[in-house]
Amino acid sequence: MKKLQSTLPNMLLSLALIAGICGLCLGGVYSLTKDKIDAAAQQKKEAALKEVLPAYETLQEGKVALSEDPARALEYYMAYTGDELVGVAVSTYTKQGFNGEFNLMAGILPDGTLNKVSVLKQGETPGLGAKMTEPAFYAQFEGKHPSSFRFIVKKDGGDVDAITAATISSRAYCDALDRAFKVFTQLTAPEQAPAQETADAQSGATQTSTNL
Repeated sequence: MKKLQSTLPNMLLSLALIAGICGLCLGGVYSLTKDKIDAAAQQKKEAALKEVLPAYETLQEGKVALSEDPARALEYYMAYTGDELVGVAVSTYTKQGFNGEFNLMAGILPDGTLNKVSVLKQGETPGLGAKMTEPAFYAQFEGKHPSSFRFIVKKDGGDVDAITAATISSRAYCDALDRAFKVFTQLTAPEQAPAQETADAQSGATQTSTNL
């Protein structure tokens, strides 16, 4: 068999073939694992909702975009027992983490008190920013209301004890909670109701009741 000469066109052709084969392999693996990945993410979300909210019977879910990032809608879940609202969970995020974006699920009681927070996804440094998943950090937020507790790290004039040597991650955590409170305000403040309906319509929100 005649050996291909090592010319630029032949090299480019070989690289293209290798890239194509790798792409097909990756695509096949993705197709095989996508359903499992989606199912795992759904299970994690459902577990987070049960963790951050009081006991509930039904959920009404939707999406709303905030003015600081209108292109991105945040998911929210209004929890009810009968006709009584028992809490609102917001799947929130921050882009200000030390290693980029991370995501939280924040549960807020009807009076605006933060109930609990669950970390959905984070890639912060182990032993530093990743300590946001430990009670020593997140417990300080539970049962706190913005009217009496400033959700800002103490270094910036707030009430939050930052993670040692991980102030950036701590600030980002507070930034994500700030978004959650803004969504809660839009959902529950009477004067914000018309704006919320518009935001839902623009983001394609669905208002359905589900049992989890």
